[in-house]
Amino acid sequence: MTINEYITEFAGLPVMEFLSPDLEAERLRVLRYRAQREGRPLPERLEPDAAYAAALADPGSVAWRLRTVGPNGKKPFEGCFARFLAEVDTTRVTALVVGSWSEYYEKPDAVPRDLLVESAGRFPALRSLFFGEFVLEESEISWIEQCDVAPLVAAFPALEEFTVRGGMGLEFSAVRHEALTSLTAQTGGLPEEAVAGILASDLPALENLELWLGVEDHGRTTTVDTLAPLLSGTALPALRSLGLRNAERTDDLVRALADAPVLGRLEVLDLSMGTLTDDGARIIADSPGFRGLGRLDLRHHYLAEEGMAERVRAALPGVEVDLGEPQDPGTDDVRDVYYPAVTE
Repeated sequence: MTINEYITEFAGLPVMEFLSPDLEAERLRVLRYRAQREGRPLPERLEPDAAYAAALADPGSVAWRLRTVGPNGKKPFEGCFARFLAEVDTTRVTALVVGSWSEYYEKPDAVPRDLLVESAGRFPALRSLFFGEFVLEESEISWIEQCDVAPLVAAFPALEEFTVRGGMGLEFSAVRHEALTSLTAQTGGLPEEAVAGILASDLPALENLELWLGVEDHGRTTTVDTLAPLLSGTALPALRSLGLRNAERTDDLVRALADAPVLGRLEVLDLSMGTLTDDGARIIADSPGFRGLGRLDLRHHYLAEEGMAERVRAALPGVEVDLGEPQDPGTDDVRDVYYPAVTE
């Protein structure tokens, strides 16, 4: 996936945009402009459509997106969140997508992280949370200012799925959480402090970990050494699906994984959106450890040698291997710089 568009589904539910005050004002302005051009009476208010009314009637049937669309007032997200608490039965909400809270460069320490933490008791059914859904027109992924997101996870003891986008300032203090089964960090450059905190956490139920590593020029300090507790199998005992995606040096990850104890208990390994070359592909084909996987995702790769993709598939006969989205590897004389899928 990329960050070009808003997600339309989260936690298996359709995403419903909550009508925050500034979003409602923006949509009303558009309607009034269209009515004026067409010579129709100008609407005085925005009427919610049938789908929105149905979501209000059954708040657990959708994943609610909360975001602001402009600097209308000094505290736009507070206004959006207060209205959400007033108009939606949050005791029935199971999934939240928190989008742009103000300008991308403003740290969200109090807005909206602390608002969610302080109101956690209003969301007893919350199971899935996406924090920081800025799309490309709002911010480059590496410009999104983040914070320590561990308090969000800790505030919702029944939370099962957590996704965060943005690596600048991202932290994850070590926590214990018994229900979390899926954790995703989408970044253009992943700080090693955040990874170290995740791997130091006590997450006995975590089955899926997805890390977008990104590039050094945009804040990546995570290295293979940072991942040592993960690769050794000592961290995250329930892990069955591992994504080391959007990597600047996918071949280095393959070398580290080939003999890593963690590989023996993985069902799914996702190295997509990265920079896999023929060197890494040869290691995959020659290393027995990869043959026990159920699925291996290698989409967005730079394989150049003729027949290399077929060699990988032949070496892993019982594994579902995805080698889609091949990138131009250049020639032997001219090799382009290889970039992961999501960067800038």
